[in-house]
Amino acid sequence: MKKILIIDDDEKLGELLTQYLERYDMKVTFALTPSKGFELIKRGKPDLLILDVMLPEKDGFEICREIRAKSSIYGQLPILMLTAHGEVTDRIVGLELGADDYLPKPFEPRELVARIHNILRRSSDDAIRDIKPINGLEVDVSRREVKLDGKVLELTTMEYELLILFMQYPNKTFTRDELMNRLRGIDAELFSRAVDTLVSRLRQKLGDTSKTPRFIKTVWGRGYTFVGEQL
Repeated sequence: MKKILIIDDDEKLGELLTQYLERYDMKVTFALTPSKGFELIKRGKPDLLILDVMLPEKDGFEICREIRAKSSIYGQLPILMLTAHGEVTDRIVGLELGADDYLPKPFEPRELVARIHNILRRSSDDAIRDIKPINGLEVDVSRREVKLDGKVLELTTMEYELLILFMQYPNKTFTRDELMNRLRGIDAELFSRAVDTLVSRLRQKLGDTSKTPRFIKTVWGRGYTFVGEQL
């Protein structure tokens, strides 16, 4: 049974989501404030966090930033952010901070379940068997550990998934739409800037640049390809 933590100041919504998600074999805990949420994270180690943007004390962006900055404490906890109006800016900011997905309010509970299942599937690595080392980059699937030149990299769930996708298909060019569809696993409105942000973050952690790519090459007018060598 997967453990889901919801941080949202809408108590009625929390109660409804708790009842709904429990039908899908999920154990749900709920916090109305960020301080209570952090307490529950440390105490219960949830498998996924559903995080509202508009909260008392501090907003969801600050919470996401803090969790990602303290991975030694919180690990790579998957985060699904809820945005009040589904603004493009909110979604991009959430992705920039390391959120794994975002869902605008109001939403259908069935879509929330689909997104939760997709994130948890991405986190499990059950379907990944063999990722060969490429140019100093190694992946230990059983431990979800990535090393570059012997140094462990701290990647979010989506960054890790993007890297795995690239390494499984070296020299294949992916369009932005293909990347988002592969990573999210569901039909959704696509934002090229959001994909570029994700690729940029992964590049930064790989010590890569667009001008001198060691791993990820921009194919102008098409998308990105994983080259695995200095070009």
